[in-house]
Amino acid sequence: MALPGLCGFNPMQDNNSSLFYIFPPSKNLLMKRRTFVKNSGLAVAGLALAEPGAGKWPGSKVRLGVIGTGLRGQNHIDNALRRTDVDIVSICDVDDRMLQMTTELIKKSGKSMPKIYSGDPYAFRHLLDAKNLDAILIATPWEWHAPMVLEGLQSGIKYVATEVVLGITLDEHWEVVHEAEKQKAHVMMLENVCYRRDVMAVMNMVRKGIFGELIHMQAGYQHDLRGVKFNNGIEPYDSGAEFGPKAFSEARWRTNHSVHRNGDLYPTHGIGPVAQMLDINHGNRFVSLSSFATKSRGLHNYIVARGGPDHPNAKVQFKLGDVVTTQINCVNGETILLQHDTNSPRPYSLGFRVQGTKGLWMDLNHSIYIEGMSKKNDVWDEAKSWLDQYDHPLWQRWGKDTEGAGHGGMDFFVLHAFIEAAKRGVPTPMDVYDAASWSAITPLSEKSIELGNQVVSFPDFTDGQWMYRKNDFALTDEF
Repeated sequence: MALPGLCGFNPMQDNNSSLFYIFPPSKNLLMKRRTFVKNSGLAVAGLALAEPGAGKWPGSKVRLGVIGTGLRGQNHIDNALRRTDVDIVSICDVDDRMLQMTTELIKKSGKSMPKIYSGDPYAFRHLLDAKNLDAILIATPWEWHAPMVLEGLQSGIKYVATEVVLGITLDEHWEVVHEAEKQKAHVMMLENVCYRRDVMAVMNMVRKGIFGELIHMQAGYQHDLRGVKFNNGIEPYDSGAEFGPKAFSEARWRTNHSVHRNGDLYPTHGIGPVAQMLDINHGNRFVSLSSFATKSRGLHNYIVARGGPDHPNAKVQFKLGDVVTTQINCVNGETILLQHDTNSPRPYSLGFRVQGTKGLWMDLNHSIYIEGMSKKNDVWDEAKSWLDQYDHPLWQRWGKDTEGAGHGGMDFFVLHAFIEAAKRGVPTPMDVYDAASWSAITPLSEKSIELGNQVVSFPDFTDGQWMYRKNDFALTDEF
């Protein structure tokens, strides 16, 4: 049976839009995976990943399989089709409409049509069983990410890319880390904001010591998603008050997380760039966090405004606070303030603030101030001149290639990094420990709020190796 599809991709939305969520992973599958990990004797000290040069690709092309051909998956496929070093061998989805849109995209490119797997939510297993892939890319709803990553690793795939977030529970994060170590494989979460042009310029400034020693960071996901979480069942955005089975697009699965969960549900856009600047997992690590949530009003009010007070969804009690604030402490003494704000009217912003002993950058006012270097004392400089001066070598080299890639060019870089690593047989620039550390903020924030805003300890996914690892993210203009 063909399931409803998605249309109208909005580059400011997060479109993990494949409809695998209609069939969530079974409890038996999850229990099987947890039992497997528990019994597999993975108490070995960390970082047993493949060493540089471990790739075995015969030639210069990466044979890629894509699981999830919703709008986000189609964006990655479109970018892969532009490359000469990628063969899309297979694609998988449960939605015939999304598959049809994807095949049209491939036809227009003039590339060979991949093998298509569909028919049931576990058709992706047949894609993995074919044993003809060097890498897979997963672009399905959140609850499917960890199960698909795990099965991909267990099938022998050495390079696995997944859209954010990595998993739902803390156990899932540990399972993925342990399985990647066991299989000596690479898992890269496709956090594209790490490649945002201004973010990379600021990272360049951080590495050159312009801000001095870093002391405090702020970031978040501040994005009015009310028109994404509800629609009329026909159009994806700003069109009604339905969610769940009667809705369309992300409203069919994403809104349920707001009903049942209270925490920072989407931390990686903010924490990823901040973690790179702070060398998290590379001489530094998160130690603890505490989270606070406001009352929940925005989603209920939106339903009433769009559907009236008698709309059935007006009776739904949403657990997610309208604003969730998380404070993180780092072992080297820095603090991080994250905010998740998706249920209220507000313009889009990730709210970056990078503050050191010599000055700071704030993206909200597009300003930088560096003591002794800014034009006037205690007066903001327009950030543009600083960002232009410290433009990252990646953007200087590849800027023209980013045109049309999505999300202002960030999507080019995140796929480029994954493909180059797989092609060369080297570690991905963002690895499984980054993915787990950034994404684990969600279940940890949920636990802190559940415990009355208590401070909760942050797990060390590297098993102590953070003290010895070097941060080589984006050190050159290659990837």
